Amino acid sequence: MTDVSRLPGPMIDAWDWQYQGACRDLDTELFFHPEGERGSTRRRRAANAKAICATCPVIEQCREYALSAQEPYGIWGGMTEEERREYVKSTARMRRAS
Repeated sequence: MTDVSRLPGPMIDAWDWQYQGACRDLDTELFFHPEGERGSTRRRRAANAKAICATCPVIEQCREYALSAQEPYGIWGGMTEEERREYVKSTARMRRAS
């Protein structure tokens, strides 16, 4: 018989948090900017998406996923692409400094 003890558990457990997301039934355009969107329009869309994230019961899991996967697009866990990149950079700088 094959030993499966070292294999990962069911994937549904890893992604189950998504079923509880405040964004689940909303239009993805709220969280992902269209090509060419700039300035105040982009800031307004991001602020609206972040307001939805602020009410989300799984914001921490979402943010953790986006940071660990280095999700390149969209608002995840209340953070924009730029905020996630800056967070990853600052965390790396702190690790190097210590």
